[in-house]
Amino acid sequence: MLGLENKDFRLLLIVIGLTMLAPFLLNPFPEGSEMAQFNAGYPDLMQRFVIFGIFAIGFNILFGLTGYLSFGHAAFLGAGSYGAVWMFKLLSMNVLPAIAISVVIAGLFSLLIGYISLRRSGIYFSILTLAFAQMSFALAYSVLTPITGGETGLQLALDDPRIFGAAQTVSGNIPVPSLFGLEMRSSYELELGSWLFTFNTGYYLAAVFMIFAFYMSIRIFRSPFGMMLRAIKSNQTRMSYTGLNARPYTLAAFVISGMYAGLAGGLMASMDPLAGAERMQWTASGEVVLMTILGGAGTLIGPVLGAGMIKYFENIFSKINETILHSWFAFLPDGLENFVVAMVYPFVGKGWHLTLGIVFMLVVIFLPGGLVQGGQKIAGLFRRNKAEETKPNATEPAE
Repeated sequence: MLGLENKDFRLLLIVIGLTMLAPFLLNPFPEGSEMAQFNAGYPDLMQRFVIFGIFAIGFNILFGLTGYLSFGHAAFLGAGSYGAVWMFKLLSMNVLPAIAISVVIAGLFSLLIGYISLRRSGIYFSILTLAFAQMSFALAYSVLTPITGGETGLQLALDDPRIFGAAQTVSGNIPVPSLFGLEMRSSYELELGSWLFTFNTGYYLAAVFMIFAFYMSIRIFRSPFGMMLRAIKSNQTRMSYTGLNARPYTLAAFVISGMYAGLAGGLMASMDPLAGAERMQWTASGEVVLMTILGGAGTLIGPVLGAGMIKYFENIFSKINETILHSWFAFLPDGLENFVVAMVYPFVGKGWHLTLGIVFMLVVIFLPGGLVQGGQKIAGLFRRNKAEETKPNATEPAE
């Protein structure tokens, strides 16, 4: 269905189910319980899950298929955010034109950078993309202040010359992004016993875009174009000997990947109409590299899993403090409790990067294919055990 093989279609259905049911799946613990702090089903974090999932899916098309490692993809994320905010300021507060212009701007920007950077390969390509990203950050932070807002960022104002729609609401406030009147921040809360589930408009809009982005990535992976990208990754020199020019394919992959990043930037601005230069920093580019490798570079669902894991660590795991640790180990004697807390605390709270680094190191060493490879190994183990159970007992020949 939808032009997909059965296996790919089932994977798409799994992604649809996970995104649509996220408010339930990410709130497994009842409100008020000690474990409720591990719930991740609130709108802002759910939006980050799917938006950075889009960012990682796009990056995987470049890195996972062609093997070209870019350290400058945050430049397209920031360019998309700036384009979306300017659309809010000049045109209307409808998110669709803002998202569309963010994809177009990121695509043009990536075409320019990719055309220059792809003249080199390997580490030289990576350094070129990093240099362009840092140049973009410097321009946005200081040189292009009238356009980007400088260090304070680009924000909406009461005197914005908005063509369609009022510059301010009846109460004198700045309008909020909406989809044909449906505000992105509007939410519906469902209370079931001790559980509280939040359904947010902005999240579901971003989730629909992520599902579409995931579907398009499947089509790219299974297309002849995707096979050409795999051939480039496998042996570009041998491919050139056959008379095929790899540059148009790598440039197309680079632009498509940049447009995915622009879409993510436009959605970020649609959820919170603010664009800052920090979105173009090299750390943001490095983060999407970690997401892709952690989930599984070259796999379909791996980047989404990696993005979700890193954002969970950043927003949930980082909130564990000494008070929470003492409540967990209160059953121990005082001296032993303090010792255990002192040993665990460097790995949580502000030290969550240390735990993430250890996890990343273990994944790279033991699971080069990322979390997807780990899941495949576990599934294979269960299948093997099931096959052994159903295997008929061997009989010895009669003598």
